[in-house]
Parts: sequence; C-alpha cells; structure tokens
Amino acid sequence: MSVDTGRAATPAPAPAAEIRQIQLSLSTAAARNLATTTKSEPQMQGISSRWLLRTLPWVHTPGGVYRVNRRLSYVVGDGRVTFVKSGSKVEVIPAELAELPLLRGFDDHIALGALADRFVQKEYEPGQVIVHAGKKADHVYLIAHGKIEKIGTGPYGDEAVLGRLGDGDTFGGQVLAGDGKWEFTARATTAATILALPRTAYLAVAEQYENLRDHVQGLGTNGFRRPVNKAGEAAIELSAGHVGEVPLPGAYADYELKPREYELSVAQTVLKVHTRVADLYNHPMNQTEQQLRLTIQELRERQEHELVNNPEFGLLHNTDYDQRIQTHSGPPTPDDLDDLLSMRRGTQYLFAHPRAIAAFGKECNKRGLALSSVDVDGHHIPAWRGVPILPCGKIPVTDRQSSSIIAVRTGENNEGVIGLHQTGLPDEVEPGLNCRFMGIDDKAIISYLVSTYYSAAILVPDAVGILENVEVRPRA
Repeated sequence: MSVDTGRAATPAPAPAAEIRQIQLSLSTAAARNLATTTKSEPQMQGISSRWLLRTLPWVHTPGGVYRVNRRLSYVVGDGRVTFVKSGSKVEVIPAELAELPLLRGFDDHIALGALADRFVQKEYEPGQVIVHAGKKADHVYLIAHGKIEKIGTGPYGDEAVLGRLGDGDTFGGQVLAGDGKWEFTARATTAATILALPRTAYLAVAEQYENLRDHVQGLGTNGFRRPVNKAGEAAIELSAGHVGEVPLPGAYADYELKPREYELSVAQTVLKVHTRVADLYNHPMNQTEQQLRLTIQELRERQEHELVNNPEFGLLHNTDYDQRIQTHSGPPTPDDLDDLLSMRRGTQYLFAHPRAIAAFGKECNKRGLALSSVDVDGHHIPAWRGVPILPCGKIPVTDRQSSSIIAVRTGENNEGVIGLHQTGLPDEVEPGLNCRFMGIDDKAIISYLVSTYYSAAILVPDAVGILENVEVRPRA
C-alpha cells in the first residue's frame, strides 16, 4: 500500500553530454561569412624538375630548320635490326637487313625478302658459346633477344671482354664478302634468341639476284678501304716529323653531301575559357592567366618527353649505335658508368630515371662506395666521377623493368647536343612559346591557341651515349 507524502517528485539530473553551454562569443563558422580567405594558386602534381630542358643550350632557329654539316664519314660498323614476333617464332624485317655493313644502301626488297627467309632461329642458354675465336666465320648472326659477350685475349694471355651486344645488334656481317675467321668468341650471358644465316644460304640467294651479289662485292672490295680516321671520317693526309724539303701531301676536309636537317616540331593545344568566368571571377587571381600557366606547364612536360622519345629527333632513338653499350650484369654498376663515360670526351650530364638512379645507388652501397655530389643551379645533385646524375622521368621503364641511362655533352662550340627553338614569335609568352587569340564562339567561349616549337640536334655522334637494358627491379 503506497503512501502519498504530498511532495512533487524531483526530476533526475540530465546526463553531462546533454548539458548545453551558453555561447559567449561568435563562432568561427559564422565569422568566416564576413572574412576573406587566403588562396593558393592552382597546384599541379604533374610538374617535374625538367632537367633536360634546363641544361640544354637553346639555339635560335629563325628559319625553322637547323642543318648539321659534318665531315664526310664512312659507316663501316653493324647497324641494328628490327624483328617481328609471332608466338615463339621470330623473323627479321627484310628491309632491316640493309643495316648490315655489306648491305647498306641496297633497296631491292624482293632480294632482301629472299635473304630474310633463309635465316634460322636458334636458342642459346646462359654461358653457351655461339662462335669460337679462330674458327671459320661462315654465319651472319642477328640478336633478337638477349645479351652476348665478345671475348678475346688480354695483353697477358688472359680472357678479356671486348664488348657486349644486345637486342637488335648483329655480328658476322662481313662474311658475306668472303671466308674468314672469327676474331673473338661470342658467348651468351643470358638466354638468347638469335637468327643465323649460313654463308651457303647467302650464296644461293646471290645466284638468283645478280644485283645483290654485285652490291656486296662492290662494298667488300672498295667500301671499307678508304682512308679514315678513328671516328670513321674521311682522312686528311698530313706529314709530320720530316726533315728537309720533302714533298707534302695535298689535303682537304670533305663534307657530307646530304647533311641532316632538323625541323622544329610543335606541341599545341586550344585553351578555352568562358567569358563569364573571365569577366566575373578574376579577383584576386586572373582566371585566364592561371589557365594559361597550367597549360604551359603541361606543354613543357610534353616537350621534354619528345626530346627524349620522339623517333625523329629524340635522344633515345637518334643516338648512334656505336655509342650504345650494355650493362655488365643487369643493374647499373660503377663499372657500367665508367664504360659509358669513357666513350666520349667531356661528358657533362648523365640522365636517368629516378628508379635507375636508386638502382645505381644500391650497387654503390654493395661496394662500399659513396656517391659524391655537385652543385647544379643551386641544387646538390648526386654525381659519378664529377658528372651529375640528373633525374629524368621521361626515360621509359619497360615492362621487363629495364631502362636506359643517357650521357651527353652539350653546346655548339663543344660539338655536343643542342636544343632548337625560335624566339620572337607573335604573341610570345615564353621563349619559343606563344598564345594567340582565336576568337569567341556563339557559346561565349574564348579560345586561345597555345603552341611551343622545339627540336634537338646531335652535332656529332659521340655527343650522346646510352647504357641500355639497365635493370631497375628490386633485387632480392
């Protein structure tokens, strides 16, 4: 039985979380409605250091074309051939056989096709010998895939590596002209796929195509006996160390009859800005200027990409085959970079993908070597033998996790690599880049044509060298 005391029940106290404090001042959220903000310019993640553009000396090209005049050279070395692959079968492209020294300039595609059909595909294991020094040279070899070492005898009778060959390289092309002996031993350092042409197969094709036989015989007897200097240029006859009145040889410097010409390439885009945006939303930053700034950054990135990868003038595609070497083992080692530097005078810069630089650093760590650094435009850059190693993300990394390292000498006076552009363009914004008004369409959109004109020229072949097939995969 309940008892009524007559007093009202006291309510239970509210939980602490439900107690609302009385606001004593204006909140920051409300205050921001009356305040301005400090804004950054539009940021862009795709901007790289672009060291190649910064280090190349740029030459004004008023005619839009730059002609490289050189002394006459006689190319006697093997070129590089291209293959097509269907499953496990590899075939050489017939026209590519003209890269062989005794087939240079031969353009009968029917005869070359008949010759290409006679190549036999062979597979070699690592360490397997392909040809032996001193044995009869009776085959032409084309390397479709893999690495080959040329082994000879050192000054003290020991085994010495004379050179390394990789994908697309050839050896034995001189056997088309006659029998001889191998001057080196060729040994596979990796699994290799090679196409081989017996000399007997060539003779069978040459019997059917008289022009092929005449071309090879003509080059074999005359093409490689012209006096040349160590660079393959037509020699200038001199006399030195003589005494008295001796007859002096006559001389002149012969020039190439068809020098190479580099035309300026172009990268372009049409920048579009709505008039409402350009009229109303220009404070504190000009919308058109910001749009143009970001567009220019993208064009400069593409420009550097083209200077590395363009088939017509890019460094990777236009480096002379004699200036390309393979790594000793796979990843870039100090020995590899020493070999690369020794191929030219006055190497000024090394360009490599950041992953290739990291791989080289790991190899130095294994040997207990510390990379030095040099100052380049106020930046501390890692260097090897005093040559800065500059990052260039435009150098591709293949699906096989391999890349390249490019060594360059720059400048016209240094007979190196130069960048080409034209300054003084109409509506020029930066050297070699302009922005031209194209009009306003019926949708009130303003259009600007943004263009940059550029190219690169290699003045002499040894101005650029490449270390190829540099492995950048993590090592276990």
